[in-house]
Amino acid sequence: MAALSMVPRYKALVPQDQSLPAIWLISDARNDAVLESALKRLPRGSGFIYRHYHLDGRARYERYLTLRRVARAYDHTVILADSALTATEWRADGIYGPSRALYPRRNGLLHLATAHNIREVALANQFGSDAILISPIFTTNSHPSGKVLGPAKFRLLAAHSNAPVIALGGMNAHRAHTLNWSRWAAIDGLS
Repeated sequence: MAALSMVPRYKALVPQDQSLPAIWLISDARNDAVLESALKRLPRGSGFIYRHYHLDGRARYERYLTLRRVARAYDHTVILADSALTATEWRADGIYGPSRALYPRRNGLLHLATAHNIREVALANQFGSDAILISPIFTTNSHPSGKVLGPAKFRLLAAHSNAPVIALGGMNAHRAHTLNWSRWAAIDGLS
């Protein structure tokens, strides 16, 4: 943790209230064909995280433009899994990824950090992330035999967050209700 002391502390740009959407759809190669309809089914003002790591260059950008247009029509917050510079050029509302990839902070962009353990939650706190996506809580189609946190460990990690926490990993409406967690994200669970 000595390296963390060298990282400047930043104040999160979004207060820890209801400013962030509660439900987040995350893009992936396997839900690409249904993303337009999924975005239309989300409650107005939800969040959309565009990853599409399977596409390169122009194809990734063109797909983003199509999905951003649909998302904006429903007042969704649009987050890009890329650099702050690209997010600004593509007119996204923020960026998503590991805490170190979100540094340095860029005003005007939301910074959504990913975390899988206490060290990554601490980094997200140190970098002043606006929200932290903690995962995987449950088994996922992305990593069907991967290690999961489970509800208890998820809550322990969430308790250490200075920012709002978005539950991720095998999430759907039923699991969010069972977990009693208002902010959650999914790939398959919303597609």
